[in-house]
Amino acid sequence: MSSSWLEFWNGHHRIYVNEVHRRVHYDRVARDIRGLVPSPTAVVVDWGCGDALAAADVAGACGELLLCDAAENTRLRVAERLKGEPRIRVVAPDELIRDHAGRVDLMVVNSVLQYLDAPSLAGLLADARRLLAPGGSLVIADVIPPADDLVGDVRNLLATGWRHGFFLAAFSGLAATFFSPYRKLRAQVGLARHAEADLIARLQAAGFKAERLHPNLGFDQRRMAFRARLTQQPT
Repeated sequence: MSSSWLEFWNGHHRIYVNEVHRRVHYDRVARDIRGLVPSPTAVVVDWGCGDALAAADVAGACGELLLCDAAENTRLRVAERLKGEPRIRVVAPDELIRDHAGRVDLMVVNSVLQYLDAPSLAGLLADARRLLAPGGSLVIADVIPPADDLVGDVRNLLATGWRHGFFLAAFSGLAATFFSPYRKLRAQVGLARHAEADLIARLQAAGFKAERLHPNLGFDQRRMAFRARLTQQPT
């Protein structure tokens, strides 16, 4: 992750129009991750977990849930909120690699690739290779395709707001969101986009057998998800 984006996520930010929007987002992502858990004893990693408001729902479907985020302030906040959850651990990326290599049955990387440059993505895939247990899978979701645009983002926000009871807040929050630090940073630094065939080829070059996964995690079905498994275990 670029230093600019890491600094943004490590600070105070507003990317949701209100608390209802924030809550329904995390509830939906947790529901989708839960549906991917391969067994009740599985070790699951949510890499780039953010505030993980519904992490307990995912933990109820697996043996151990590891919440990993590069932003230290996010980790501290989440660890404090979830300190009473015995199946959940909040870990830094280096701690995850050090303590859990070869143990992970499902690694989910949701809505993260847009903030990674090519070297960071290569590093993430190398880490995933070390972390996955035999038969484990890597799910990369909410990947932005090349044709994604701001108009589509607005439509998706308003549609989600209409379905979940925060349409007026979504409508009135568009101006605030447009002039927010997130939008400014997005304009300055940009977001990484990936074509389906290109990302599958990149995963295959990194030692995975990859396929498109339907549906995408979360509400935005313009974006893409992929499932990847190791072609052979790391030595």
